[in-house]
Amino acid sequence: MKWRTYDPDVLPLWVAEMDVPLAEPVARALHEAVRASDTGYPVARTYTDALAVFTRDRWGWELPSERTALVPDVMLGIVELMKLITRPGDPVVVNSPVYTPFYQFLTHLDRRVVEAPLTPDGRLDPATLRSAFARATGTRGTRAAYLLCNPHNPTGTVHTAAELAEATRLAAAHGVRVVADEIHAPLVLPGARHTPYLTVPGTERAFSVMSASKGWNLAGLKAALAVAGADAAGELAAMPEEVSHGPSHLGVIAHAAALRHGTGWLDALLAGLDENRRLLARLLADRLPEVRYLPGEGTFLAWLDCRALGLGDDPAAAFLERGRVALNSGPAFGTGGAGYARLNLATSPEILTEAVRRMASAV
Repeated sequence: MKWRTYDPDVLPLWVAEMDVPLAEPVARALHEAVRASDTGYPVARTYTDALAVFTRDRWGWELPSERTALVPDVMLGIVELMKLITRPGDPVVVNSPVYTPFYQFLTHLDRRVVEAPLTPDGRLDPATLRSAFARATGTRGTRAAYLLCNPHNPTGTVHTAAELAEATRLAAAHGVRVVADEIHAPLVLPGARHTPYLTVPGTERAFSVMSASKGWNLAGLKAALAVAGADAAGELAAMPEEVSHGPSHLGVIAHAAALRHGTGWLDALLAGLDENRRLLARLLADRLPEVRYLPGEGTFLAWLDCRALGLGDDPAAAFLERGRVALNSGPAFGTGGAGYARLNLATSPEILTEAVRRMASAV
């Protein structure tokens, strides 16, 4: 999809997948499964055990394996969790600008999106959250939820433990349930540290959805895990059993291999992404100094403030038309997205350099 959506002369730096070779342990596990004709239904234990090893080694967190459920992917897992804890018409708070499918999936689910914008430098704002939670719970009988993106897409913000603790306290004070999208958790770059949401005090009634898909570029091999806080296990157990049939069995095999045996590959990837992050900052300073770029602490996404270029609310449209570079349009990410564009820097330095050259030619 990344390379075939646009005409061949367009450089695609939009959808969140990476231009990287598949990790060898993942390729080996897939080849072994095919050789064994192992192409049936998935089993959750394979994934859960591998993720538990990764979370313990990476973050010192003992994943509560007994409180997990296999789901098709992170967004569909979020949808199933929202069905458990909210009803049609109920509000869900999001921190805009935020991952576009949050709006699409929640609206399709007949939930009402309530925005709590990030600060100008991409941080969670307690006053804004307090106000949004109050608006969300203002109607008697409402079941409100908070869909947290941790780390945050598109800004690359890695929320601190203190920020998450304050957000959790405010949600609890207003009776708001929290679901954390932690798909980018493995992609925290040097200088920052990911805080697994369910390690934050007060998250006993919360949920997290995790996956290896972004960290190891496995979007075509569907699988994810929903994880419940200690007091939410009963609700997670009520998820329909057929939801666990949605993930790909080969996806489970691939994700488990990545989590268990692909950490060396991941560390090399993170080093390369850090180099690209620095390269992008230099390129923009040289070719497009009017663009404001705060390098993110996580993900492989760059959130570019292009308002000073005079390209209107959707600068990505101008970069595509005039420069033949495909970025994501900022307005689609909600309030705070006008005048911005999201760039995927998980590509070769040569492509990244050429992309910025083309973007500069469009101005």
